[in-house]
Amino acid sequence: MIEILQHFQEAWAIRALLASSMVGLMCGVLGSFIVLRNMALIGDALAHAILPGVVVAFLIVGHSTLGFFVGSVVAGLIAAIGITWVQQNVKTKNDAAIGIVFTAMFAIGVIGISKISRQPGVHLDLVDFLFGNVLGVSNEDLYLTFGVMIFVFLSVIVFYRQLFVATFQPVIAETMGISVKTIHYFLMLLLSFAVVASLRTVGLILVVAMLITPAATALLISNRLHKVVIFSGVIGLFSAIIGLVVAIQLDLTPGPAMAVVATLFYIVAAFFSPTKGLVFKYFRKRALKHRIQLEDILKQSFRLQQREELNLTNLLSRLGFKKSILRMHLSTLRSQNLVEADSLKLTKNGQKEARRLVRAHRLWETYLVNKVGLTAEQIHEDAEKYEHLLTDEILDEVDATLGYPTQDPHGSPIPKKTNFPDFPLVNLEILQKAKITGQQINEQIVFKLWELGLVPETTFSIQRKESDFLEIQQGEKQVKLPIELAKQVNIIV
Repeated sequence: MIEILQHFQEAWAIRALLASSMVGLMCGVLGSFIVLRNMALIGDALAHAILPGVVVAFLIVGHSTLGFFVGSVVAGLIAAIGITWVQQNVKTKNDAAIGIVFTAMFAIGVIGISKISRQPGVHLDLVDFLFGNVLGVSNEDLYLTFGVMIFVFLSVIVFYRQLFVATFQPVIAETMGISVKTIHYFLMLLLSFAVVASLRTVGLILVVAMLITPAATALLISNRLHKVVIFSGVIGLFSAIIGLVVAIQLDLTPGPAMAVVATLFYIVAAFFSPTKGLVFKYFRKRALKHRIQLEDILKQSFRLQQREELNLTNLLSRLGFKKSILRMHLSTLRSQNLVEADSLKLTKNGQKEARRLVRAHRLWETYLVNKVGLTAEQIHEDAEKYEHLLTDEILDEVDATLGYPTQDPHGSPIPKKTNFPDFPLVNLEILQKAKITGQQINEQIVFKLWELGLVPETTFSIQRKESDFLEIQQGEKQVKLPIELAKQVNIIV
């Protein structure tokens, strides 16, 4: 640790640290939009295609940081225009067009640098351009990198709205008057700037790693664009700093070390990201499997209990579990008060949950036959899968879509929803007469009807149906009844 601190007391190390930090931040922020717009291959292309610009700049102004910058940016823009032209005017696939243009320009640049470097007194090393030489960063390089970083940051802040819309909804962007093509070329310009500014730090080949890997890592952590941009910048910053420190300490090449550190961050996120990480996915999948097994026990126990055939042997044969797994799950169900403590019988809560599962299974089978067109023989396996995933809201919608069926395609009865009226008011046709029963699913419904002045056992009819209310007439009185309440009111036709 002391040795590292001693290194960073040197001017060259401080310049290297500043340059690396700026490149990491800048590439991370810009890389978010590059990855989201599927421009990773274009970024790689521009990184290689700027090499002829370096050659031409050297021939015109000699070894000049500003000259290299201008030449590289011009070469990058020529490559971007060339790629777009080939994609739009020649029958060549997009990735092939990118490969053709950037390999041709890269080859020209390599030939030019190789020939120039053979001349006496010329110090133009191809390796430095390919892999970077952050330890040789000059003050002029720092000023250039700082200026490019500020320009990139300001561009992202000022045009964030346009970048957001053009990235996710290009059609809507056009209707809003935002030119998607202009945004595309502007990103190409920023990308060219970033690549040129990263030349001395990580080089042409590895700049793509700093543009893509931190952004890909951030996308594993968050789905919100502003958070992705921030996380990507921070990951790029730490990748650059840690990579530089490791390279100095272990006497390694800094550029590749930064790329490796960025990749390690990605691997950690790939395994341990709370939303998309493989480890958390494994535990979520395991928890889902555990829940499905518990629900299968409830469902099969309910069916056997109805037939008075509920015992351990029959339950095991239905489920196909090992006895030890079944006993473990039964212990869990007893702790949740779904199975009686001293037997296999379901409690009231257990029967309620089992009815919900049977209802989900049979409703989904009915939907697949009536709406999808499958046969009764094709539906069981699919229903077994989705009965565990359908929410109460989806089930209610399926039930309403099917017209509240009472039997599934096999002729088995579909259980009514718990706390759901036998004949809800919402099912009544316009002008059809009915009575509100004195027996409602709970006292709250009775109170709401009383507030509206609707008297039980009195004939009424529906005059109008809207999406959010029903207009009913009871005697001389007309009342608007909210649709959600109408779904819960039990009536007699």
